[in-house]
Amino acid sequence: MTTNKMRVGLVGSGYMGKAHAIAYRNAMAAFAISQEQLQCEMLADATPELAEIKAQELGFNRSTGDWKQLVSDPHIDVVDICAPNFLHKEIALAAIAAGKHVYSEKPLALNADDAKEMTEAAESAGVKTLVGFNYIKNPTVQFAKQLIERGDIGDVVHFRGVFNEDYLADANLPFSWRLQKQFAGTGALNDLASHLVQLATHLVAPICSLCADLKVVHKQRPCAQAEDGVGEVENDDQAHMMVRFTNGAQGTLEASRIAWGRKNGLSFEITGTKGSLVFDQETLSELALYINEGNPQTQGFKRILVGPEHPDYRAFCVSAGHGLGFNDMKAVEIRDLFQGIVNNTPLWPDFRAATQVNIILDHVVESVDKRAWVEVEQYDGERK
Repeated sequence: MTTNKMRVGLVGSGYMGKAHAIAYRNAMAAFAISQEQLQCEMLADATPELAEIKAQELGFNRSTGDWKQLVSDPHIDVVDICAPNFLHKEIALAAIAAGKHVYSEKPLALNADDAKEMTEAAESAGVKTLVGFNYIKNPTVQFAKQLIERGDIGDVVHFRGVFNEDYLADANLPFSWRLQKQFAGTGALNDLASHLVQLATHLVAPICSLCADLKVVHKQRPCAQAEDGVGEVENDDQAHMMVRFTNGAQGTLEASRIAWGRKNGLSFEITGTKGSLVFDQETLSELALYINEGNPQTQGFKRILVGPEHPDYRAFCVSAGHGLGFNDMKAVEIRDLFQGIVNNTPLWPDFRAATQVNIILDHVVESVDKRAWVEVEQYDGERK
C-alpha cells in the first residue's frame, strides 16, 4: 500500500458512481490535490464493454467487467463501492481481505448483522473506511453543527426531519431491484430515511428509542419479466418514526419516495431552549436561524447565506450567496477520504458509525412488527 498517494478503484458508474467520479476531479481543484496524489486508476462495471466506455467518460485509466479483478489489483489503494445495496457486503469484505481501504455508499448493508460483520472485518484488518452520508459534509450543515455545539440555540429539545422525493411517485414506473427486499432491503427507509437518521444523530445525540410505521402505497408495478406482467412491491414507499435521543430531546422523522414535486426534499428543523434552526437541501447554501433575544417587535428568523466564512465553502467560491451543489458535498467527502488515507487521519462516518444507522433501521422494522416503542441498541463494542 502506498502512503503518499491514493489510487482509486470505482465499482459502478451509475448515478452515484458518476457523482463520485465528478467529485474526485472537483476535490483536486478545490483542495489543491495533485493528479500524482489522487489517481482514478480503475473502473469496474457489469460488462467489459460498459466499463471501458464509462472509464473513458469518467477519467479512469483502466477498466474491467469483473469487480473481483479490481479488488485484487495491486495498484488500487481504496475500493469505492457504488454498486446496488445487496453487493456492498460481498465487495467490501473482499476488498478488506485484500488489504484495501473501503469507501462505500449508503446504506452500508441490508441489515445490522451484515454491517457489524463488515465493521469487525475492517477493524481487524486495520483498513480505513468511509460511508457516503454526504449531506453532513455540506458547509451549511457543518455550520449548523457549530451553532448547536457552541450553544447558540441552547439545549436541543426537538428534531424534525423530512426526506421526500418523487422518483417512484408514478405508479406506472416499471418494477426494479429497488422494490425487492433481497436486493434493496427496505425501501424509502434504507434509501432516504438512512440519511435522516444519520443527520439526526450527528446534530442532536444518539437515538435511544423509537416508534415507527412503514407503508407500501403502490403495491404492484409493471414487470415485463413476470408471467402476468405485474411485480409485487416488497418494501416501503413511506417511512415514519418518532424518536427519543439520549440527551432527552424528542424527534420525528419521515421519508417518502412517492411525494410528487419533491426532488431532493431533505429538510430539518431543530428547536432549542434559546432558538431554532431550519434547513432545506433544495436551497442547500441557506440556513434560517432564530435567536430569542432583543426587542420582540423585531425578532424573527435570520436568513444566512453561507459563504467563505463558513466551513469548507471558500475552497469552492470566495463570494457568499453564490451557492454550492450536490457534487460539491461529495468533493468535501473525497477530501476527507484523501486526508484519511494519505495523512493517516481518522475518517467519519466510518463503517462503525454507519452500522449504528443500520441498527436503527432494523429497530424501525422491529417497531412496525411489534406495533410498539422499542429500545435502540448502541453499537459500542470494543474496537479491534
